[in-house]
Amino acid sequence: MSGKNWDRVPIDAQSVDAPLSLAAIFLVVTVGSDKAALSNVASVLGELDDLVKNVGFRDLSGRLSCIAGIGAELWSRLSPNRRPRELKPFAAIEGSAHSAPSTPGDLLFHIRAERPDMCFEFERILLNGLGDGVTVVDEVSGFRYFDARDLLGFVDGTANPTGLDLPASALVGDEDADFAGGSYVVVQKYLHDMAAWGKTPTHVQEEIIGRTKIDNIEIDDDDKPRKSHKSLATIEDDAGNEFDILRDNMPFGRPGQNEFGTYFIGYTRYLWVIEKMLQRMYVGEPSGAYDRLLDFSTPHTGTTFFAPTRPMLQKLVEGVQE
Repeated sequence: MSGKNWDRVPIDAQSVDAPLSLAAIFLVVTVGSDKAALSNVASVLGELDDLVKNVGFRDLSGRLSCIAGIGAELWSRLSPNRRPRELKPFAAIEGSAHSAPSTPGDLLFHIRAERPDMCFEFERILLNGLGDGVTVVDEVSGFRYFDARDLLGFVDGTANPTGLDLPASALVGDEDADFAGGSYVVVQKYLHDMAAWGKTPTHVQEEIIGRTKIDNIEIDDDDKPRKSHKSLATIEDDAGNEFDILRDNMPFGRPGQNEFGTYFIGYTRYLWVIEKMLQRMYVGEPSGAYDRLLDFSTPHTGTTFFAPTRPMLQKLVEGVQE
């Protein structure tokens, strides 16, 4: 990315624009209600950038990075009087056929690297520092699957913004100046019914996804009564302006346990964009015409966070310590 020299320094903590990686760990924890737990968490968050450097310098080509996202309840404990404008808990969605649950989570750590052992080592040291003051509620190790495909066989993340479009789509701007540069983060862990998907003809799979399977070409379904996943996940305002989000989804799984999934993680400048996307997927557009991908992919988690910039995170920590 511009402004960063990967050959000399590792990536700073809280770098939403860090490159997509070959490996990742998605770690969600809750924080104990006592002051000691809060104080220790603040201390660890304050040292997050140093930890990235300490582990990252073992192999600079590993491009280790970590983003910490803070949930609404924990944010209120860290900074009772100032919070990002749109930050709130994930709202569960009930559609006619499928639902999206809301699950607990005070902190998200999105750990990325080119090497899974670097992700592992970072998480090990991080959890040692957090200690008994936190409880792990979800932990997923993701991997890049062949040519950026999900386990359903389709290329994932094609529509991600790049260049100057990336900060405009993923980072808060002047509309909430006190939190400019930060990003709203929504995560969901999906498990796939691979047996049912495998029995679905390829042309039907393509209609559901909205892209061809082999060469990843968009399929135009604007005139069709049942929209594809691609179309339902495309958000526009009344003037026709499209709002992108930054996805860093990753496959995960344990074949021996018949577990095959996709971990959805979306960074966005405006939380309402992802909320509207999920409403369209689960409720349908029009109502009842839900995303048919949900017939094969079931969400087991749903949590919202805000990832502040590194200076903003330091101010939060200093406020608690004072």
